[in-house]
Amino acid sequence: MFFFYVIESCKDNRWYKGVSANVEVRVKQHNAGMTQSTKGYRPWKLIYQESFDNFADARKAELYYKSGSGREKLKNKILQDRPRGSTE
Repeated sequence: MFFFYVIESCKDNRWYKGVSANVEVRVKQHNAGMTQSTKGYRPWKLIYQESFDNFADARKAELYYKSGSGREKLKNKILQDRPRGSTE
């Protein structure tokens, strides 16, 4: 099983999107500074994930959600699940 995931920086609320077989371990790696692109924006919190049967499908989702229309759809999915007025 593979996961598409989104983490949010507690520092400036930016989002990072990725794919992993183990999201929990991957978020710990981000928070430990082991990923160059996210190192300066720690700490991170997991705000969204979707599961897929294989890496190829998870990667397709990642590429879609990084596109313009996909980014907007993802934003709507995540924000509709948050309580009103919440930044979590």
